[in-house]
Amino acid sequence: MKALQGLAWLLALQSAGEALSRLLHLPFPGPVVGLMLMLLALRWPLVRASVQGAAEFLLAHLSLLFVPVGVGVMTHLDLLGQYGVRLLLVIVLSTWVALAVTALSLRALMRNEPQDSSSEPAP
Repeated sequence: MKALQGLAWLLALQSAGEALSRLLHLPFPGPVVGLMLMLLALRWPLVRASVQGAAEFLLAHLSLLFVPVGVGVMTHLDLLGQYGVRLLLVIVLSTWVALAVTALSLRALMRNEPQDSSSEPAP
């Protein structure tokens, strides 16, 4: 029952995010706004417990979500043969760029972190 309640929260907040994004003409997609709403809603234990149940259920059955992707790839093998090398190159380069940006951001954030003056271990 918790999983269904959590799924209801996920869908409700995504729908609310979509509505806010369209009504306010935000430059962000609705699911991103819904994710920000979810981040705020997770402060309440009722929402947190329900979403935890839904997340555990979805993660347990995550492999089922790859079936449609696999079928889509199989139906478009001719396109994969035509553009496969380019796709591989784009995937590899974009992954490297994402890793580099993440590492540089982390380094910048750690550099700006205030230093703890009590570096001595507690007794």
